[in-house]
Amino acid sequence: MDKDNIKKEYTNGEVTIVWQSGKCIHSGNCVRNSPAVFKPKEKPWVNPEAASTEEIMTTIDKCPSGALSYYLNQKE
Repeated sequence: MDKDNIKKEYTNGEVTIVWQSGKCIHSGNCVRNSPAVFKPKEKPWVNPEAASTEEIMTTIDKCPSGALSYYLNQKE
């Protein structure tokens, strides 16, 4: 596995957060805007249960590199 091109997904059931390591420029916007969700010193570093879906989407929309993205999950 190429550690510079990792893609991981994290979900709270409503929204799935997608992180692509190769795009990340470590701006810190995610940590500053949602510190309960994005904790780079922990594993896993993303805890989507720690905030509302709306807060997560708002934070991810501020990611300057596109390393973080999301999609809404289908409701059954």
